[in-house]
Formats: sequence, structure tokens, C-alpha cells
Amino acid sequence: MDLRRLRYFVAVAEELHFGRAARRLNVSQPPLSVQIRTLEREVGAPLLMRTQRRVELTEAGRVLLDEARRLLGQAEAAVIHARRAALGTVGRLTVGFVSTVDYSILPPLVRRFRQKHPGVALKLLELTGDRQQALLQSGELDLGLSILPSPAPGLTTRPVFREPLIAGVPANHRLAARRRIALRALTAEPFIQFPREFAPGLYDLAIAACQGAGFTPHLAQEAIQMQTILGLVAAGLGVAVVPHCMSKLQRPDVRYLALDARGFEVKTVALWHAENRAPALESLIAELPAERQG
Repeated sequence: MDLRRLRYFVAVAEELHFGRAARRLNVSQPPLSVQIRTLEREVGAPLLMRTQRRVELTEAGRVLLDEARRLLGQAEAAVIHARRAALGTVGRLTVGFVSTVDYSILPPLVRRFRQKHPGVALKLLELTGDRQQALLQSGELDLGLSILPSPAPGLTTRPVFREPLIAGVPANHRLAARRRIALRALTAEPFIQFPREFAPGLYDLAIAACQGAGFTPHLAQEAIQMQTILGLVAAGLGVAVVPHCMSKLQRPDVRYLALDARGFEVKTVALWHAENRAPALESLIAELPAERQG
């Protein structure tokens, strides 16, 4: 059904006068009358009772008036919604993140974006870096926040955060009272680490840092979640080399020690597919922080 005819009908039904309705619509009266007759033929029933003195709504006209107002309101809302979507102020985005960014850039990023773009719904998924890349390539993910050595084809990256490595040791460890240690002081310690397939960037960095200190770590235990790794450290099963942001996870049974391991920094990047031009995604990218030191 032609929305213009509905708009003409609403004007006549509200004014109950063809002349006033025509002036309101800024059209001449004869074309207005033609449009109303065409609408009545489409409906299959008279909508208006016309006399020389007055215009009245029929029962069919009263029902159509309510429905026409609703439809026109929906059409106007749809146009407004589409315009906002084009500006990136409404929509839906799915964001993947590794657990470390939950202790660094993710909370302020989400808070800032939601304040500026309350009409965009964010779905947050904790995902490993390799899973993020796969979902970005398939279009199931809009943005990823990850630690990774190199992006997959078709993905764009932007550095957003860098931080040093630190050591997590049990509270009763022989080095626990120290504030800073040389990484080589952990040469003989059992290490707790991610499996490489889940976090190759962080895994390779930790191994390279140890090798740079003159030893290859003995990997005694693996765990997928950073919180689990630190829980195993607390249990006395070994030590861990983790990003500095994890020191925010305060536990009475774990001590965090600065490391003399210059040149080995954890670099967090944002990733998105180069062909994803969604305005809401562009709005989120604009809120990403410039790379800063943690």
C-alpha cells in the first residue's frame, strides 16, 4: 500500500475537510481527491462520507485511520533508525577479547563507547586469539582484542596497549619478598604456562624472554585461563611469567615481581576485517586508545 496515499488519508481524516487537508499537505485539492478514491478502491470500501457541508469517517475509515497512523509512525521510525545506523549511532557489534585485556583496556573502552553510543548493543565474547581470527574472517566477529604474532590474511590490526612481563610466584616462595628480580633467578623453577595453540603470541614471548636470560623454562603445568594459571601458582605448583596487567588480580597467596627483561613486552592489538565497513564498527575503532604503556 502506498504510504503517500495513507498520509493523504490521515490528513483528510483528521481535518474532515478536503480543502484544509490539501493546504496542510501543500497539494491542490483535485489530486488529493483522486488519491483518496484510489485508496478506497484498494480497500474495497468507502472510507469517507462526503456531503456538501461535511466529511465524516465511515467505520472502515475509523479502523484504517488507527492503522495508518501506526504504519506511518513505523515508517518514520525506520527511516530515523536507518539514518542513525548510517552514522554508527545504532546497531550491534560482537567483540572478542583475550582474558588479559579484561584487566587493562577493555573496561574503559566499553564504558566510553557505551556513553557515546548508547544505541549500539555490544556482545562481548572471551575468545583465544586464534578463535578470534577465524571468526573475524567468517564475519561472525566485528572486532578482536588479542595478543598475537601476526594477523591472518584480510585482517587489519592496530596496536592499543603494551606492557612488561612480570613474574607471579607463590606467597611463600624464596623470592616473594623481593620487588624486582632477574629472570634468570627462575632458571630452576617449574613454570605454568598457556598451551601454545591457545596463545602463541604470549607463549612465544615468555619462552623468548627466558631464553634471552640464558635458560629454557621447564613447563610443568599448562592452563588455558590466566586466572587458572595464577591459581596454580598460588597452590605452589610453579611460577608464571604473565603480563603486568594481571597484577590487578590481587591474591593473598601470590606475589608479583618486576622482571629485568628489557625488550620483551606484551603487545595487545585490535583486529578487524578490512572489508567490514559497518559504521558502528568505525565508531568503535575511533574509541580505541592510542598504543600506551601499561
